[in-house]
Amino acid sequence: MTLSVERAREIMSRIGQGEKLESRLDGLKPDFSPPPPPVPRSWDWSEEARQQRVAFFEQRGKKLEHLTGSVPEPDPAELQGNIEQFLGYTRVPTGVIGPLRIRGMFASGDFYVPLATSEGALISSYDRGARVITRSGGASAAVTAEQVQRAPGFAFETLREAALFTTWIHGQIERFQEVTAARTSHGRLLNLVTHVEANHVYLIFQFYTGDASGQNMVTLCTAEICQDILERTPLQPRFWFLEANMSGDKKATAQSFLLTRGRRVIAETLIPRRLVERGLHTTAERIQHCWLMNFVGGVQTGSIGVSGHVANGIAALFLACGQDVATISEASVGVTRMENRGGDLYCSVTLPNLIVGTVGGGTRLPTARECLALLECTGDGTAQKLAEICAGVALAGEISICAAMCSHQFAGAHERLGRPHKR
Repeated sequence: MTLSVERAREIMSRIGQGEKLESRLDGLKPDFSPPPPPVPRSWDWSEEARQQRVAFFEQRGKKLEHLTGSVPEPDPAELQGNIEQFLGYTRVPTGVIGPLRIRGMFASGDFYVPLATSEGALISSYDRGARVITRSGGASAAVTAEQVQRAPGFAFETLREAALFTTWIHGQIERFQEVTAARTSHGRLLNLVTHVEANHVYLIFQFYTGDASGQNMVTLCTAEICQDILERTPLQPRFWFLEANMSGDKKATAQSFLLTRGRRVIAETLIPRRLVERGLHTTAERIQHCWLMNFVGGVQTGSIGVSGHVANGIAALFLACGQDVATISEASVGVTRMENRGGDLYCSVTLPNLIVGTVGGGTRLPTARECLALLECTGDGTAQKLAEICAGVALAGEISICAAMCSHQFAGAHERLGRPHKR
């Protein structure tokens, strides 16, 4: 992420939350203590196995009443704010992977991660990656930036008027921060970037949104700011729009890739040679070759970021945990790296546009609350934790799919797990 010195200092102070950044980074060191037990009966599709898995989590204090359908559905009136013209529920099967060990600045521990999907083989693939990461001491993870944008556009008669308006705007940032503070107590305006195209002026507002994913927050705050602009500007625009398609909202863009939209998160792990060979059935050298060929292939096709299937894990986690699934268009953009280190395998994933929240939106839905509780990501101060878990999940999937390609198990796994079998 490209940052000015001032912006970098502000981010480090906010992420550090009053502590020295060095002390928070100490938590990223690997942990080789014995992991908790795996989820029971992974390869059993029977009702008895499902009940045993439910009991496994209930014994750990995690009630899954809504997820398992053992309680009535909520009153439709409770869904106001989430759906209009309500008919019923589209049910997506939800499984779990783990334990996945995360050694992050905010997420630290062993997590059983719920994933909702209808794609056979996905859970098993991510589960394999999670177990290998855990046995390697965990995935170190860090949130390095947080901001969500909204970009209104203003049109003027001439370039001269656009330039004068932009000059006036540059002196209004403190005023706009006051307007934002009056609209929300959970977020704040961090920065304003202006872009002039002929007689059009684009204002890119960058907000910190706390534990919310922030889509509605930034929209409402920007609307208030635009009304303030119209009341006070020395030059009235010919017309204007609340969003002029420069925020990166629900699309993959090079701008968001460089500047971050949501939370920028990085996860890494070092897998010992013995685990690469026994757990992934290949070698670090072969995985590096596979990664390199895929990376070059991605570059040739003009990919924004290059990864294997980050979208698979992120979308499944978003569905389970009540996130805005449409933001997968930007959240799945990332960079994966695989390096042979003398037979050991270094793996990393960088996700610059992870739009996640633990309050508001779909997180209010009963099944989402249960899934977030499974991750202990409820309440204040947990969105950064969820972001680091997301990065760990993405890393697990990247490791497993690359290994499957190297060992020629990819097609066989989908033949075995991705199709129904007669009993």
